[in-house]
Amino acid sequence: MRYQSTRGDAPTLDFGGALLAGLANDGGLYVPESWPQLSDADLRSMADLDYHEVAHRILSLFIGDAMASDDLAEITEAAYATFDHPDVVPLSELGDLHLAELWWGPTLSFKDVALQVLGRLFEHELTRRSDWVTIVGATSGDTGSAAIEACRDRAGIQLVMLHPKGRVSEIQRLQMTTVDAPNIHNVAIEGTFDDCQDIVKALFADHAYREEMHLAAVNSINWARVAAQTVYYATSAIRLGAPDRGVEFCVPTGNFGNVLAGDIARRMGVPIKRLTIASNHNDILTRTHETGSMQIHDVVPSSSPAMDIQVSSNFERLLFELGGRRGRELAEQMREFRSEDELVLAPEVSSALRRDFGAGRATEDEVAATIAGVYEETGRLVDPHTAVGITVARRTPVGDAPRVVMSTAHPAKFGEVVETTTGTAPELPERLASLIGRPEACVGLPNDTAAVASHVREVAVS
Repeated sequence: MRYQSTRGDAPTLDFGGALLAGLANDGGLYVPESWPQLSDADLRSMADLDYHEVAHRILSLFIGDAMASDDLAEITEAAYATFDHPDVVPLSELGDLHLAELWWGPTLSFKDVALQVLGRLFEHELTRRSDWVTIVGATSGDTGSAAIEACRDRAGIQLVMLHPKGRVSEIQRLQMTTVDAPNIHNVAIEGTFDDCQDIVKALFADHAYREEMHLAAVNSINWARVAAQTVYYATSAIRLGAPDRGVEFCVPTGNFGNVLAGDIARRMGVPIKRLTIASNHNDILTRTHETGSMQIHDVVPSSSPAMDIQVSSNFERLLFELGGRRGRELAEQMREFRSEDELVLAPEVSSALRRDFGAGRATEDEVAATIAGVYEETGRLVDPHTAVGITVARRTPVGDAPRVVMSTAHPAKFGEVVETTTGTAPELPERLASLIGRPEACVGLPNDTAAVASHVREVAVS
């Protein structure tokens, strides 16, 4: 299994190389040269397996001979032993919808499903190579805490996590800043998530600095993140009757990584009949789907901050695929997008996007109404990101396939929003309640790449 860059001008790598590189040195994202396949017989054989066993089978297709099978089995078993539900990603019913509960991990977010594996993969590969890395990441809320939990105290790793100051929930901040580990460093940036993400990309684009600091990534620009997320599409579909019947998924998304994983699972052979992109009012993905033109607007803060994004990094992987894998053409298009704040998709790409995906948006009022309505109807509390997905899913035509909404966070992570909307405060799980009152460690920096680069150098070599 070899990996190529979406921009066509970086060396191909094996899985371990792509894992440690994160972002390709031409600014592109790594993808497999070809998609591994799951047959109907493969899917049937997974029906009675534990989640970690399915993860081992699927990830082994992406890893190839870059890691011993027994080592990968140990990693997946250890990673999913940290979850509080035996199914890891259980399904529950909400009227005519199913919710895939992705938040049973250590930080109560869907990011744990991939990052608990990723941290262990990093440690394994670094130990094998007698190497070290400085992970620099950006978070709109949940990636940061999940990455920190996955990488804390791991050999060979220093982690610097950037978050937009004042634009994550209090619980999300505390999950990051109260972690007392010598290899964890939090930075609050005066700006938006897109500003944080742009700083990370700029650091990776400086090749001399990148080599000096051994930079690595845990954001979903890292291929291993996306690969690990394909697993729960397979397990959810199998529980609902795959391969003998298809399944539909509605995915609240900002950076496009979660819904991209569903598209990859579909390309591998999981019978996904429809994938729907669910946006909040920062709706660049839905607007692109509707118009064929990707235009950057200002980010407007919302009750679902993990989706407050205008530059959806993983969308580049889909554009690469839909555009016939012409990397150098895509590189020019992405340069145009960032200089002009607009990219008009080729007609065949726009047509394929509308063919392969549905899309919809939910306003703040609609999200609040959904949270309140679900509570009134069922007594169940849902977080605002899940509410975006439910809102959009309820608008889509009902077919003959079961419909699944990806429920991405525990409602207690957004307790203020949920309580304001329903009048009921979610009970804080012990994992969150124990954070209150702990000392925090975080450095504030301006929206300036040079300032961040200096700070990263300081903490990485200390």
